[in-house]
Amino acid sequence: MTALDLSSPVAVVGTGTMGQGIAQVALVAGHPVRLYDAVPDRAREAAAAIGARLDRLVEKGRLTAADRDAARARLRPADDLADLADCALVVEAVLERLDVKQELFRALEDVVSPDCLLATNTSSLSVTAIGGALSHPGRFVGLHFFNPAPLLPLVEVVSGFATDVTSATRAYETARAWGKTPVACADTPGFIVNRIARPFYAEAFAVYEAQAADPATIDAVLRESGGFRMGAFELTDLIGQDVNESVTHSVWQSFFQDVRFTPSLAQRRLVESGRLGRKTGRGWYDHREGAERPEPHTAEKRQPPAYVVAEGDLGPASELLAMIREAGIQVREEDEDNGSRLVLPGGGQLALADGQTSVEFRDVVYFDLALDYRKATRIALSASQDTGARTVSEATGLFQALGKDVSLIGDVPGMIVARTVARIIDLAHDAVAKGVATEEDVDTAMRLGVNYPLGPFEWSRRLGRTWACSVLDDLHQRDPSGRYAPSLALYRHSFATEKREGAS
Repeated sequence: MTALDLSSPVAVVGTGTMGQGIAQVALVAGHPVRLYDAVPDRAREAAAAIGARLDRLVEKGRLTAADRDAARARLRPADDLADLADCALVVEAVLERLDVKQELFRALEDVVSPDCLLATNTSSLSVTAIGGALSHPGRFVGLHFFNPAPLLPLVEVVSGFATDVTSATRAYETARAWGKTPVACADTPGFIVNRIARPFYAEAFAVYEAQAADPATIDAVLRESGGFRMGAFELTDLIGQDVNESVTHSVWQSFFQDVRFTPSLAQRRLVESGRLGRKTGRGWYDHREGAERPEPHTAEKRQPPAYVVAEGDLGPASELLAMIREAGIQVREEDEDNGSRLVLPGGGQLALADGQTSVEFRDVVYFDLALDYRKATRIALSASQDTGARTVSEATGLFQALGKDVSLIGDVPGMIVARTVARIIDLAHDAVAKGVATEEDVDTAMRLGVNYPLGPFEWSRRLGRTWACSVLDDLHQRDPSGRYAPSLALYRHSFATEKREGAS
């Protein structure tokens, strides 16, 4: 099954920001496009707005004047649903309410031809439930674009329970013909991106709710150590706290209030107070004119230790040993079977975040996971009230000698980056095991949909296939609510790896 022919008209119903964006994508690809909105004159206003955006593309050299004029000639507002009768594809981008969407598609079935492909751009509702209102749900599919649709490449092509393979394939190939990067997924709450991305927000909020760090510090650690483009607090301020919380709540409810997707009480209070982020001027941060952006916590300069003793393999942080030597600090290596850590001159220990807490041990400072320890510009350290001042000072001075800013946070298991990445990897394995999508499509979706520096499976391979399960096991022991319990899929993946390695 191939993509729709460019001569085939495409309709977009709903002319808000997303609807206009999808229409622009189809139009620039070469299709005749019809715009319909239930509100009088809104389709004409949307057509004018799209025309103005085409003008800006010409000004920027991204579109020729001739192509703009041809696109404008193919764009037509529709006064009635009946005007969409000859369309080969109708994409809906109306209000996120199940009854509204079902009513629309029932009406469309009476208008369009039997072979017309019907698609919803829903991000939070069940594609199966929307299509359940149709007499012929086999031709119904989800086409989830990301905002802004003309710029972001990812499209989740969602097959509902009754979607025909031919319909899903045609939708997939059409999205690809439009210059997008489609990924195929089953109809599951949150699809790929909004399902697997939940821990990125949830774990940052949990660290904040535990009073272990402030939003500016957590965001800085996620960016400068984790390699994420934005931190969770600044990103949700950009998205809108109400929008982000609504998606979280929808996924949580759709999974029958699964504790892994529990919404944040702190975010709920923010929404209740009307602090929705940039669009209201205040969210986690103050975005009003003249407001100062809070700085992340950065430790004062400390003296580095003269030497460290490396006991065992530092695993994902093994690159640190070479960096420490390059900084002129002596490294003495000792083989140990009871763990991986650095012993400091004062007798204190420095260990990679593993889901345990500093207070459980004598004089231990934990350091957080980094995407790339050489490129990271900031490292988080955590210690308990019982950790020796000399140990904290020597640990701080060590990372400062490596050219890193150091943020001291509270004694929370898994710290910031480590717990976040471990949970993302777990949800990804769970999704693939349940047939939501392939590993390749999951990695593509998370890189393109939310700009993660690595896909979850790429991260898993880099960190070691047992790493995430080990971290989550430790977290689960300290919070037995089920939030951190590794999925069966991750257990199987990790255990099979251990058996193979043991056999070899």
